[in-house]
Amino acid sequence: MIRKILSGAGAIGASLYAATAWAQEAAEAVADTATAAAAAAPAPAAEAAAAVANPGNNAWMMTSTVLVLLMILPGLALFYGGLTRSKNMLSTMTQIGATAALAMVVWVLWGYSTAFGPEGNAFFSWGNLFLSATSTDSTAATFSDEVISEYVFLSFQMTFAAITAALILGATAERMKFSATMVFVPIWLTIVYFPIAHMVWAGGGLMFEWGALDFAGGTVVHINAGVSGLVLAYLLGKRKGYPTEPMPPHSLTLTMVGTGLLWVGWFGFNAGSELEADGTAGLAMINTFVATAAAALAWMVVEKLAGHKPSALGFCSGVIAGLVAVTPAAGNSGPMGALVLGIVASIIAYLAVAKLKPALGYDDSLDAFGIHGIAGIVGAIGTGIVYSPALGGPGGDDFVMGAQVIIQISAVLVSIVWAAVGTLIAGFIAKLLTGLRVSAEAEHDGLDISEHGERAYN
Repeated sequence: MIRKILSGAGAIGASLYAATAWAQEAAEAVADTATAAAAAAPAPAAEAAAAVANPGNNAWMMTSTVLVLLMILPGLALFYGGLTRSKNMLSTMTQIGATAALAMVVWVLWGYSTAFGPEGNAFFSWGNLFLSATSTDSTAATFSDEVISEYVFLSFQMTFAAITAALILGATAERMKFSATMVFVPIWLTIVYFPIAHMVWAGGGLMFEWGALDFAGGTVVHINAGVSGLVLAYLLGKRKGYPTEPMPPHSLTLTMVGTGLLWVGWFGFNAGSELEADGTAGLAMINTFVATAAAALAWMVVEKLAGHKPSALGFCSGVIAGLVAVTPAAGNSGPMGALVLGIVASIIAYLAVAKLKPALGYDDSLDAFGIHGIAGIVGAIGTGIVYSPALGGPGGDDFVMGAQVIIQISAVLVSIVWAAVGTLIAGFIAKLLTGLRVSAEAEHDGLDISEHGERAYN
């Protein structure tokens, strides 16, 4: 309809122009006379009011972007690498690094234009392919009247795409081909991550229009990665010797270092998602502290109650479960709500890892689904509860908890189905082109030497 109106207006304008052609010479003469005065006159109001990126917010978002990169390299690489057997340490780290690098390239080629295209376009837009419509003058709106540089915004979102793809590799560690990973990642990003990111965060997106609450990526990042990892683990099959042979982490020291780096970087992930250095960013910051701390302690308590000793691995697992759970609630909860959410998510994630995984018999190598998927689901649904002002959340007087929880559950279900189906498609394409799994001999020798010709330790 708008195009028809514009077309009609253009036709009328052309007719008027033809009918008044005799006035053109007079108008040009007047324009020539006024040129000098116009050059000295103040800039037009529209030009004077052109949006300029807020320097403080810009600086904070640049810092947040680098913090999210810290989560990937070295954070996630060390966390996952330490959990594998020593013969697969370099392979795990290399796959994470290469996956992140590939995701960044895909993002600037077509990912950003897809995920954050024109309003209402949930899948693809020609408008900003290769960042052709972005320049140093381009800005992106925040949640107030402020703006930040579009280059900064797209860089921040780029790191989210990179870490989400890398998180999946926790479920496939120690048996997936490097070549298969490099084929799978761009397909998966295109048909799974970009559409879900648009649906949740972009104007006109399905879940955005529902009013789904996802402050920093409970659905987009964690449920997406966890469910995708589970599906890919089923496609790959179990590791040779699993579950009868012991496969303990080779270096919990490195895993602990990676955990610390992830927690530090997560402040960019959560507080940065406010896009401004304001009070809500401060709320996301304190929530990232308390939910995580409570979850780490809760996991160790549950270990003790289950008859085990409280472990370093349990502490690290609890930290990640808390971080995952608070991600969608970071700016959507009060500190006490975040604390409780962290505890609940940690307990449920522990049960998923200790009970559900053995019962169903899947080989999620490093518990990408058990922690990211499960804690992500708990956090996403729980956000609809802790958002309530009665529980200290930022919801308004018109907030209806039941209605919001239904919206949250709907968003979770859409994310699960979309991720599962898309991963099946991407996985089968990768299997057809390269095969998914290394040979039995390569797996026995370890992927470090068989896939990369290197060893982590001499």
